[in-house]
Amino acid sequence: MTVIELLALAVALAMDAFAVSVATGVQLRCVSPRQTFRLSFHFGLFQALMPVAGWALGLTVRNYIEAWDHWLAFGLLVFIGVRMMREALAGDDEDADCKCDPTRGMTLLVLSVATSIDALAVGLSLSILGLSIWTPAVVIGVVCAGFTAGGLHLGRVLANASRLGHRAALVGGGVLIAIGVRILHDHGVFG
Repeated sequence: MTVIELLALAVALAMDAFAVSVATGVQLRCVSPRQTFRLSFHFGLFQALMPVAGWALGLTVRNYIEAWDHWLAFGLLVFIGVRMMREALAGDDEDADCKCDPTRGMTLLVLSVATSIDALAVGLSLSILGLSIWTPAVVIGVVCAGFTAGGLHLGRVLANASRLGHRAALVGGGVLIAIGVRILHDHGVFG
């Protein structure tokens, strides 16, 4: 695998994390360095670990995972998206936007897994090809962390520039659901 191919792969895998981080920035509207670190670190870590896990699993379980990995990612993204939208519709005060911090707790874990499921399949593919996983895993993780930090702050800027208010969380939740639907589409669920 050439350096260009590896970077292209890393950027492609980072796109879901980037989109989710933009939606998160839109929802938060005020992003602290701690939130940036948490989201970037976790998304990058999971993007780096999933190919390693996929590579270690190798051919033995590939057929089982491929049958449902897209459904898992879809379900997780829809769950978080609906939750964001419900919280946006529930509150009229300024504090409603801060009820759920997607950079903490179970939401962070769910988003980290949902955005890195595709990286598991990449690890399986690299195992089949007999390629080493260590350099690709590091590059994939670092690129994802960078895209996540950038996306989080881009979302913050967009939310504050447009003054979307509570509608920002609705848009963010809709983006997460759309990513889930796209994952199903990419896996041929819709024909």
